[in-house]
Amino acid sequence: MSAAPTEPKTATGTPPEAEMPGAGPAPAGRLAVVGLGPGPDAWLTGEAADEIAAATDLVGYLPYVARCPERPGQVRHASDNRVEINRARQAIALARAGRRVAVVSGGDPGVFAMAAAVVEAIGTDPQPADYDFAVLPGVSAMQAAAARLGAALGGDFCAISLSDNLKPWSVVEKRLVAAATGDFAMAFYNPASKARPDGIHAAFAVLRRLKAGTTPVAFARAVGRPDEAMVVTTLAEAEPARADMATLVLVGSSQTRLVTGPGGRTLLLTPRSVEAER
Repeated sequence: MSAAPTEPKTATGTPPEAEMPGAGPAPAGRLAVVGLGPGPDAWLTGEAADEIAAATDLVGYLPYVARCPERPGQVRHASDNRVEINRARQAIALARAGRRVAVVSGGDPGVFAMAAAVVEAIGTDPQPADYDFAVLPGVSAMQAAAARLGAALGGDFCAISLSDNLKPWSVVEKRLVAAATGDFAMAFYNPASKARPDGIHAAFAVLRRLKAGTTPVAFARAVGRPDEAMVVTTLAEAEPARADMATLVLVGSSQTRLVTGPGGRTLLLTPRSVEAER
Protein backbone atom coordinates (compact mmCIF):
# COMPACT_ATOMS: atom_id res chain seq x y z
CA MET A 1 0.00 0.00 0.00
CA SER A 2 1.20 3.43 -0.76
CA ALA A 3 1.68 5.85 2.08
CA ALA A 4 -1.11 8.33 2.72
CA PRO A 5 -0.30 11.73 1.30
CA THR A 6 1.17 14.05 3.89
CA GLU A 7 -0.75 17.17 4.78
CA PRO A 8 0.91 20.33 3.48
CA LYS A 9 2.68 22.36 6.12
CA THR A 10 3.31 26.06 6.54
CA ALA A 11 6.68 27.57 7.34
CA THR A 12 5.86 27.10 11.02
CA GLY A 13 5.11 23.41 10.58
CA THR A 14 1.38 23.70 11.28
CA PRO A 15 -1.43 22.82 8.87
CA PRO A 16 -2.78 25.87 7.01
CA GLU A 17 -6.19 25.62 8.67
CA ALA A 18 -4.54 25.77 12.11
CA GLU A 19 -3.25 29.28 11.55
CA MET A 20 -5.16 32.11 13.21
CA PRO A 21 -7.52 33.81 10.76
CA GLY A 22 -6.39 37.28 9.86
CA ALA A 23 -2.92 36.73 11.29
CA GLY A 24 -0.28 38.66 9.45
CA PRO A 25 3.30 39.74 9.87
CA ALA A 26 4.31 41.48 13.07
CA PRO A 27 4.36 45.29 12.96
CA ALA A 28 7.39 46.64 11.15
CA GLY A 29 8.45 48.69 14.14
CA ARG A 30 7.20 50.71 17.08
CA LEU A 31 6.47 54.39 17.53
CA ALA A 32 5.92 55.69 21.06
CA VAL A 33 5.38 59.31 22.06
CA VAL A 34 6.93 59.63 25.50
CA GLY A 35 6.37 62.28 28.17
CA LEU A 36 9.54 63.24 30.04
CA GLY A 37 7.78 65.29 32.71
CA PRO A 38 8.72 68.90 33.40
CA GLY A 39 12.21 68.44 34.78
CA PRO A 40 13.69 66.10 37.37
CA ASP A 41 14.36 62.42 36.72
CA ALA A 42 12.18 61.54 39.73
CA TRP A 43 9.14 62.75 37.76
CA LEU A 44 9.86 60.44 34.81
CA THR A 45 7.55 57.42 34.95
CA GLY A 46 9.02 53.92 34.94
CA GLU A 47 7.09 53.12 31.77
CA ALA A 48 8.61 56.12 30.00
CA ALA A 49 12.14 55.28 31.21
CA ASP A 50 11.82 51.70 29.94
CA GLU A 51 10.56 52.88 26.54
CA ILE A 52 13.45 55.32 26.15
CA ALA A 53 15.98 52.66 27.15
CA ALA A 54 14.56 50.16 24.62
CA ALA A 55 14.41 52.61 21.71
CA THR A 56 16.73 52.30 18.74
CA ASP A 57 16.01 55.93 17.85
CA LEU A 58 15.15 59.05 19.85
CA VAL A 59 13.33 61.84 18.01
CA GLY A 60 12.56 65.22 19.51
CA TYR A 61 13.26 68.87 20.18
CA LEU A 62 16.97 69.30 20.96
CA PRO A 63 16.66 70.17 24.70
CA TYR A 64 14.36 67.19 25.29
CA VAL A 65 16.64 64.74 23.48
CA ALA A 66 19.54 66.13 25.53
CA ARG A 67 17.70 65.19 28.74
CA CYS A 68 17.88 61.48 27.80
CA PRO A 69 21.05 59.52 28.68
CA GLU A 70 23.15 58.51 25.69
CA ARG A 71 23.19 54.77 25.02
CA PRO A 72 25.48 52.74 22.75
CA GLY A 73 23.84 52.09 19.40
CA GLN A 74 20.91 54.40 20.00
CA VAL A 75 20.51 57.03 17.27
CA ARG A 76 19.44 60.54 18.29
CA HIS A 77 17.48 62.76 15.89
CA ALA A 78 17.29 66.22 17.46
CA SER A 79 15.62 69.15 15.70
CA ASP A 80 14.30 72.69 16.12
CA ASN A 81 11.16 73.61 18.04
CA ARG A 82 9.00 74.65 15.06
CA VAL A 83 9.21 71.51 12.93
CA GLU A 84 6.76 69.28 14.81
CA ILE A 85 5.04 67.77 11.77
CA ASN A 86 8.35 67.10 9.99
CA ARG A 87 9.62 65.48 13.19
CA ALA A 88 6.50 63.32 13.39
CA ARG A 89 6.84 62.20 9.77
CA GLN A 90 10.48 61.30 10.35
CA ALA A 91 9.47 59.16 13.34
CA ILE A 92 6.78 57.40 11.28
CA ALA A 93 9.28 56.65 8.50
CA LEU A 94 11.72 55.18 11.02
CA ALA A 95 9.03 53.00 12.61
CA ARG A 96 7.85 51.79 9.21
CA ALA A 97 11.45 50.80 8.44
CA GLY A 98 11.44 48.51 11.49
CA ARG A 99 13.00 50.80 14.07
CA ARG A 100 11.79 51.20 17.65
CA VAL A 101 11.25 54.95 17.94
CA ALA A 102 10.67 57.11 21.00
CA VAL A 103 9.47 60.63 20.27
CA VAL A 104 10.38 62.47 23.46
CA SER A 105 8.33 65.43 24.64
CA GLY A 106 8.48 67.61 27.74
CA GLY A 107 5.76 67.33 30.36
CA ASP A 108 2.83 65.24 29.14
CA PRO A 109 2.99 64.59 25.38
CA GLY A 110 -0.77 65.04 25.04
CA VAL A 111 -0.82 68.59 26.47
CA PHE A 112 0.31 71.15 23.85
CA ALA A 113 3.03 68.73 22.79
CA MET A 114 4.11 66.07 20.32
CA ALA A 115 1.24 63.57 20.60
CA ALA A 116 -1.01 65.88 18.57
CA ALA A 117 1.58 66.32 15.83
CA VAL A 118 2.24 62.59 15.57
CA VAL A 119 -1.45 61.63 15.48
CA GLU A 120 -2.05 64.35 12.88
CA ALA A 121 0.79 62.97 10.76
CA ILE A 122 -0.59 59.43 11.08
CA GLY A 123 -4.00 60.69 9.97
CA THR A 124 -2.64 62.31 6.81
CA ASP A 125 -0.17 59.54 5.94
CA PRO A 126 -1.28 57.82 2.69
CA GLN A 127 0.46 54.59 3.69
CA PRO A 128 -1.03 52.12 6.19
CA ALA A 129 0.15 52.41 9.80
CA ASP A 130 1.94 49.04 9.80
CA TYR A 131 3.75 49.62 13.10
CA ASP A 132 2.90 49.52 16.78
CA PHE A 133 1.89 52.85 18.31
CA ALA A 134 1.52 54.18 21.86
CA VAL A 135 1.42 57.46 23.78
CA LEU A 136 3.00 57.25 27.23
CA PRO A 137 1.81 59.96 29.65
CA GLY A 138 4.02 62.17 31.75
CA VAL A 139 3.68 64.67 34.58
CA SER A 140 2.44 67.91 33.02
CA ALA A 141 3.82 71.34 33.85
CA MET A 142 0.46 72.46 35.21
CA GLN A 143 0.28 69.42 37.50
CA ALA A 144 3.78 70.10 38.81
CA ALA A 145 3.10 73.80 39.37
CA ALA A 146 -0.26 73.15 41.04
CA ALA A 147 1.34 70.59 43.34
CA ARG A 148 4.02 73.04 44.40
CA LEU A 149 1.27 75.50 45.27
CA GLY A 150 -0.95 73.04 47.13
CA ALA A 151 -4.30 72.71 45.33
CA ALA A 152 -4.42 75.54 42.80
CA LEU A 153 -6.34 73.36 40.34
CA GLY A 154 -8.46 71.54 42.88
CA GLY A 155 -11.73 72.67 41.28
CA ASP A 156 -12.82 73.12 37.67
CA PHE A 157 -9.99 74.47 35.53
CA CYS A 158 -8.86 74.83 31.93
CA ALA A 159 -5.52 75.03 30.13
CA ILE A 160 -4.90 77.61 27.41
CA SER A 161 -1.85 78.11 25.23
CA LEU A 162 -1.18 81.81 24.72
CA SER A 163 0.88 81.13 21.60
CA ASP A 164 -0.62 82.44 18.38
CA ASN A 165 1.78 80.50 16.17
CA LEU A 166 -0.84 77.85 15.34
CA LYS A 167 -4.05 79.84 15.87
CA PRO A 168 -5.00 83.52 15.54
CA TRP A 169 -4.93 85.72 18.62
CA SER A 170 -8.69 86.31 18.22
CA VAL A 171 -9.23 82.64 19.11
CA VAL A 172 -6.99 82.95 22.18
CA GLU A 173 -8.89 86.03 23.33
CA LYS A 174 -12.27 84.35 22.78
CA ARG A 175 -11.20 81.42 24.95
CA LEU A 176 -9.86 83.71 27.66
CA VAL A 177 -13.20 85.49 27.82
CA ALA A 178 -15.07 82.16 27.98
CA ALA A 179 -12.82 80.86 30.76
CA ALA A 180 -13.12 84.08 32.77
CA THR A 181 -16.91 84.34 32.45
CA GLY A 182 -17.21 80.62 33.24
CA ASP A 183 -15.13 81.24 36.38
CA PHE A 184 -12.57 78.54 35.69
CA ALA A 185 -9.16 78.47 37.29
CA MET A 186 -6.68 78.71 34.42
CA ALA A 187 -3.27 77.38 33.49
CA PHE A 188 -1.45 79.34 30.77
CA TYR A 189 1.14 77.58 28.64
CA ASN A 190 3.56 79.38 26.28
CA PRO A 191 2.88 82.77 27.89
CA ALA A 192 5.71 84.71 26.23
CA SER A 193 8.79 84.32 24.09
CA LYS A 194 11.29 86.63 22.41
CA ALA A 195 9.15 86.52 19.27
CA ARG A 196 5.87 86.91 21.22
CA PRO A 197 6.50 89.27 24.16
CA ASP A 198 3.08 90.97 24.07
CA GLY A 199 0.59 88.09 24.32
CA ILE A 200 0.78 87.74 28.10
CA HIS A 201 0.16 91.49 28.50
CA ALA A 202 -2.90 91.27 26.23
CA ALA A 203 -4.16 88.23 28.15
CA PHE A 204 -3.92 90.03 31.49
CA ALA A 205 -5.69 93.05 30.02
CA VAL A 206 -8.62 90.78 29.08
CA LEU A 207 -8.72 89.17 32.53
CA ARG A 208 -8.52 92.48 34.38
CA ARG A 209 -11.69 93.61 32.61
CA LEU A 210 -13.59 90.50 33.69
CA LYS A 211 -12.18 89.31 37.03
CA ALA A 212 -11.60 90.80 40.46
CA GLY A 213 -8.22 92.36 41.05
CA THR A 214 -7.82 90.23 44.18
CA THR A 215 -7.86 86.99 42.15
CA PRO A 216 -4.74 84.96 43.08
CA VAL A 217 -2.12 84.57 40.35
CA ALA A 218 1.04 82.46 40.38
CA PHE A 219 4.08 82.50 38.13
CA ALA A 220 5.73 79.07 38.31
CA ARG A 221 9.05 79.10 36.50
CA ALA A 222 11.25 76.04 35.81
CA VAL A 223 9.34 73.89 38.29
CA GLY A 224 11.45 70.98 39.51
CA ARG A 225 14.71 72.38 38.17
CA PRO A 226 17.57 74.01 40.10
CA ASP A 227 16.47 77.50 39.01
CA GLU A 228 12.84 77.01 40.07
CA ALA A 229 11.09 80.24 41.07
CA MET A 230 7.54 80.66 42.40
CA VAL A 231 5.80 84.03 42.74
CA VAL A 232 2.29 84.31 44.17
CA THR A 233 0.49 87.62 43.72
CA THR A 234 -2.87 89.03 42.63
CA LEU A 235 -4.32 89.85 39.24
CA ALA A 236 -4.15 93.56 39.99
CA GLU A 237 -0.52 93.47 41.11
CA ALA A 238 0.88 90.84 38.76
CA GLU A 239 3.70 91.82 36.41
CA PRO A 240 3.06 89.98 33.13
CA ALA A 241 6.62 90.64 31.97
CA ARG A 242 7.79 88.16 34.60
CA ALA A 243 6.64 85.26 32.35
CA ASP A 244 8.77 83.54 29.73
CA MET A 245 8.62 80.19 27.91
CA ALA A 246 9.83 78.36 31.04
CA THR A 247 6.92 79.81 33.06
CA LEU A 248 3.54 78.26 33.75
CA VAL A 249 1.02 80.93 34.80
CA LEU A 250 -1.89 80.00 37.06
CA VAL A 251 -4.89 82.28 37.51
CA GLY A 252 -7.46 81.44 40.16
CA SER A 253 -11.24 81.36 40.00
CA SER A 254 -13.44 83.52 42.21
CA GLN A 255 -13.25 80.70 44.77
CA THR A 256 -9.44 80.44 44.85
CA ARG A 257 -7.87 81.66 48.07
CA LEU A 258 -4.55 81.78 49.89
CA VAL A 259 -3.89 79.38 52.74
CA THR A 260 -1.03 79.66 55.22
CA GLY A 261 0.64 76.26 55.34
CA PRO A 262 3.29 74.67 57.56
CA GLY A 263 6.23 76.93 58.23
CA GLY A 264 4.30 79.94 56.97
CA ARG A 265 4.36 78.64 53.41
CA THR A 266 1.79 80.24 51.07
CA LEU A 267 -0.54 77.70 49.47
CA LEU A 268 -3.31 78.15 46.91
CA LEU A 269 -6.67 76.42 47.22
CA THR A 270 -9.30 76.20 44.51
CA PRO A 271 -11.96 74.20 46.35
CA ARG A 272 -13.96 71.47 44.70
CA SER A 273 -17.20 72.74 46.20
CA VAL A 274 -19.03 75.82 44.95
CA GLU A 275 -22.08 77.28 46.64
CA ALA A 276 -25.22 77.64 44.53
CA GLU A 277 -25.92 81.15 43.30
CA ARG A 278 -28.91 82.83 44.89
